[in-house]
Amino acid sequence: MELSGLQIFKYTPAAKKLQHTNCKDCGCPTCMIFSMKLAKQQIEIDKCPYLDEELKDLYLQNIRQAQKTIEINGLKIGGEDVLFRHEKTFNNPTALAVIVDCSIYDYKSKIKEICDFELKWANEIFKVDLIILKNLKDNLELLKKSKEQSKPIFVSYEEFKALGFNIIEEQDFQVTKNLLIETRCKAIIEKDENYSAPTCVVMKKDDEYSVCARASYYLCKYANMIVFQAFDKNTLLSLIMLRQNIYTDPNKTLQVDSGLYEFNNPDKTSIIFLTTNFALTYYAVASELESLPVPSYLIVVPAQGMSVLTAWSAETFNPEVVKQTLEKLDIKNKIDTRKIIIPGLLGEMTEELQQYCSDFEFIKGTNEASDISKFVEKLLKK
Repeated sequence: MELSGLQIFKYTPAAKKLQHTNCKDCGCPTCMIFSMKLAKQQIEIDKCPYLDEELKDLYLQNIRQAQKTIEINGLKIGGEDVLFRHEKTFNNPTALAVIVDCSIYDYKSKIKEICDFELKWANEIFKVDLIILKNLKDNLELLKKSKEQSKPIFVSYEEFKALGFNIIEEQDFQVTKNLLIETRCKAIIEKDENYSAPTCVVMKKDDEYSVCARASYYLCKYANMIVFQAFDKNTLLSLIMLRQNIYTDPNKTLQVDSGLYEFNNPDKTSIIFLTTNFALTYYAVASELESLPVPSYLIVVPAQGMSVLTAWSAETFNPEVVKQTLEKLDIKNKIDTRKIIIPGLLGEMTEELQQYCSDFEFIKGTNEASDISKFVEKLLKK
């Protein structure tokens, strides 16, 4: 547990009502201010010569790095300092790596398959983080050439083993699970330097469903990197989605960028939808628009990452904001379509929107994203 300023203050002369209370020898006007600065590591503990050794020992234990960070060509692994995300946040998402055995005849095609794999989600493109090349032998030119690309990152098996991970070769699930939990607790709670190395689990070969289930648990508690001995696209897709939910900052709303999004190659006459920039709302709507038999646009309005009704209640999604967004995106000149479909929950805004944005006609859409397909089908029949 981190030492707070008030906890530190209890050890100062001012709290103990001793000589040198608020003496300013440390450069701070009061012992309280010194304590607050020390808690934030904005001042050295030795600046106050009147603190007892008990506090110094506690403080040095408190600021000791809980878990080390290993960096590979910009990819940061480890560096965690809490057990649970809600305590603060997790720092570096669990890295996902695949081992490729270069002694098999089709290893180049396997490397290409892994490199081509990607997931586009929330304005980001996700790929396998690391490819570990095993049994390279004299084929060092392959490693050199592979390292020239940015993602995935390539390392030889020997380089991987020398990085300093606490490597767990998976055998039994219960044993692996207990090792991961014990290691993280020792590192975070006790700050035991013997457990400070980031933990890497090398998955044993198994059917993809079992591998995905076990890897999902390890990702949650507490693998810093997971290495697969076989590439399975569906497993990686599932883990990337899970990872994004775990490694978002709980103090920040998950949101996407405001803007104009295209689905199925729309032209100037395609239908237009409008919603807020709350990520879950965007994903739900985007998924439906991708599956439509017709092309479409989606205008995402900046609403501080709030859902439709929340944004409307907080007045972050109102006619003025919509008008500013339409003007900023230059919708009038970019698209010939003049009808914009808004969320059904905001049907009461239709008339007010019409007054603010007279160049467009606003149509009340569906309350649920899952009903968009039927709504569009009826709309096209009119």
